[in-house]
Amino acid sequence: MSTLGQELITAAVIGVLQGSIYAMVALGIVLVYRATGVFNFAQAEFGTTALFGAYTAHVVWGWGYAVSFGFGLVVGVVMGLLTEALVIHPLRKASRVTLLVGTAGVALTAIGLQFWKYNETLIMVMPRISDGFHQTKYGSPTDQQLITVAVLVAVTIALALFFRSPWGLAIQAAQQEPVAAELVGINVRSVSLLIWGIAALLGGLAGILAGPNTTFSAAFLSFGAGGALLPGFMAAVLAGMRSMSGAVAGGLVVGFVEQLGNLTLLVDVNGARAMMLFVFLLLVLLFKPSGLFVPRAVTA
Repeated sequence: MSTLGQELITAAVIGVLQGSIYAMVALGIVLVYRATGVFNFAQAEFGTTALFGAYTAHVVWGWGYAVSFGFGLVVGVVMGLLTEALVIHPLRKASRVTLLVGTAGVALTAIGLQFWKYNETLIMVMPRISDGFHQTKYGSPTDQQLITVAVLVAVTIALALFFRSPWGLAIQAAQQEPVAAELVGINVRSVSLLIWGIAALLGGLAGILAGPNTTFSAAFLSFGAGGALLPGFMAAVLAGMRSMSGAVAGGLVVGFVEQLGNLTLLVDVNGARAMMLFVFLLLVLLFKPSGLFVPRAVTA
């Protein structure tokens, strides 16, 4: 195999590993947008907040890893529910721009609290689920990264099954015809809380699983070393902001395209990965503005 071919395969492998985090963030973004029409700029901060919660429980309080992991997820979900209760619901009749600014305000508030509590210069390391890694000629994925991919697969299957359950059908009904849904006994407010809770859970999983792959600090999953907010939105755009399965595919593709920026034979400039992502997204929007992974009938 040629050197370029091997580098492309390596980029694909690393792209899938990193893209799994982007896909989880994108799933939360698409889920909220499908149900409420809100562009949720706080999605990544659900993950960072959950990560800090898990870190505090495990490293500061000395709790076991599994319990700390669960505690971090609870912290992230609580943040999602509070966002819905204190920001989204009171502004439910406002414009989408106002709601977007509201979620951005939630993210900035969370980042400010993280800086205040943990100090902006403090770098922390969250213990891994496992320190093992697997040496191959196409990269050396760690157990943590492989577990992340497995979690993404499990989450995708669970969401697909969920949206075929009575609760999932109720969510789709509330999304399409909220008034009619209320008339047949569906509590639209409960559906909204459920959606934000699930989105926050997805963000929490992304944050806690991504944290041990590098050092982290405030705004980790938004703009820090984990930087998954913009790639997550790109993946969601590739899915047309509607398709859950498209969000997963979009996340993996974004991860792959990002890694192409590291191939010296293709691009050799600073910020190559970011440049590759934006050029790719621009081309997609120019030739297929509805999204790259949007099936005719969006159901999952």
